[in-house]
Amino acid sequence: MSLPAVLLPLFVEVALTFALLFWMSALRNRDFGAGAVKPQDIALRQPNWPQRTMQVANSYANQFELPVLFYVLTILEWVTRHAGVLFVVLAWLFVVFRLLQAGVHVTSNVVWWRGAFFGGSFVVLAIMWAIYIVEVLTGT
Repeated sequence: MSLPAVLLPLFVEVALTFALLFWMSALRNRDFGAGAVKPQDIALRQPNWPQRTMQVANSYANQFELPVLFYVLTILEWVTRHAGVLFVVLAWLFVVFRLLQAGVHVTSNVVWWRGAFFGGSFVVLAIMWAIYIVEVLTGT
């Protein structure tokens, strides 16, 4: 596979992370400007932000959990020359699940749907790692 094909799903995941960061920053600035939050209310990371801001902030924080393993795997796949069509298809599936999870998180926040999309991304990533580990250990 070409480098752009392998890295494009990763780039989309990074774009999601930055989009959530910019959105969260705008909401937090608005909250400070409106007087809804004072610095001492959140100085020790207390969850005293308005609900909407917390939804976006939590979704942003989620991008530094499971996706970290995706970033590492993508780099390993490329460096060790194991990234093929199956990897790219699964990478896109992982990213779609992450986009859906973030979408639910910042809108309806229906925990059942959010959990289902998280579970989908987790299963896909676990399969990706299992395939990679087998390929490396068997030399295929």
